[in-house]
Amino acid sequence: MPILTIIIVILIVGVILWLVNSYIPMQRTIKTILNVVVVVILVIWLLKVFGILGSLQGLTV
Repeated sequence: MPILTIIIVILIVGVILWLVNSYIPMQRTIKTILNVVVVVILVIWLLKVFGILGSLQGLTV
């Protein structure tokens, strides 16, 4: 996946999250949970895109 596509996805997710935080009235705790969930999903997606998460699936503890 081209780096430009990754940057565009990150920017779009950031803008959508900013719009939701700015213009949709919610309790502060709900906004915090929403922000954390979106960031975790984005980080997991980035790890999959760069192939780091796929290599960790065969790891046994």
